[in-house]
Amino acid sequence: MAAQSTAEQRDRTFLRRPPSSLAYVAVIAALVTGVLHVLLAPRAMGMNQTMGVLFFLNGLGFIGGVLVYVTRYWRREFYLVAALYSVVTILALFVFQGVGVEAFYTQGSINPMAVLTKAVELVLAVVAVVLYRTAES
Repeated sequence: MAAQSTAEQRDRTFLRRPPSSLAYVAVIAALVTGVLHVLLAPRAMGMNQTMGVLFFLNGLGFIGGVLVYVTRYWRREFYLVAALYSVVTILALFVFQGVGVEAFYTQGSINPMAVLTKAVELVLAVVAVVLYRTAES
């Protein structure tokens, strides 16, 4: 009876903690890239208005994903959505900046924010797939 009431109480709780240390890696990665995109949106807006809006929306997408993740509404399948979202965001850099290493350069020098955000998004994609594979159905 006690186990059942604990399970019922857990189901009624709106917020939940990430279930593992690997899940915390996913949360931190999503927050880092989300916040960076929101903060970089005004700079991108100065170069291209569409790019600035996309930066802002992308950042909100990552932050929104974290907000859903820490609620009872998260489902196992959403890990695949998170991985796909991250991969699409990585590919978007090459669509807008050019294919190859030159995508990571701005005005002739390496853009550390591009490298950082794409590295963090790659970590998120890999971790999300691992979490999907290890999560209970």
